[in-house]
Amino acid sequence: MSGITSGWDVLDEAHAALRAAVAGVPAGGWDLATPCAGWNVTAVLQHAAGDQIGFASALTGEPGPDFDPFSPSGKPEEDPRAFLEAALNRSAAAWAAVGHDVAEVPTPVPPHRMTAWSGMAACALDAGVHAWDIARAAGAPSPLTPGLARPLTRVAREIVEPLRAWGAYAAALAPEQGDDDVAALLRHLGRDPHWQPPAA
Repeated sequence: MSGITSGWDVLDEAHAALRAAVAGVPAGGWDLATPCAGWNVTAVLQHAAGDQIGFASALTGEPGPDFDPFSPSGKPEEDPRAFLEAALNRSAAAWAAVGHDVAEVPTPVPPHRMTAWSGMAACALDAGVHAWDIARAAGAPSPLTPGLARPLTRVAREIVEPLRAWGAYAAALAPEQGDDDVAALLRHLGRDPHWQPPAA
């Protein structure tokens, strides 16, 4: 399933990664544990979708999500893929209206005003990392590529520390020999690149 594109390559690739990760969740897999402690696949999906709506709302002034993305229910959506698609389409449509050379846009995350590129990349970072969370929970390969990880790392180094202090990200993990760009990004975000689902 594919929807609206934003015209921003980084964001469109991150959206595609999240879409693919959710599409790969097996039947009955919505309660699987994820790398986000205490959150199942549904909770991560709800959080990721809510964040995309939040970025769209900041840009357009339209209403934000009708739930708290930081306190998701974790109860499976009636149609998880359609639920995600609606959120991604709102985000993509909002970013499609933003010129690539715009000096400043509003964002739902600190510092709340960024260059268009940084705001877009922050939105992509959220989609990309939660795509990884969901894919790993489902036992699927990482949907993140080194080519996507590099710009996401650039914006992560701009915005993550205030969010980490608020609890949105765990403490960074120390780099390890052999880390590629994806592993380096994940460790910076407090995730173990080798995380595996707990044994049943």
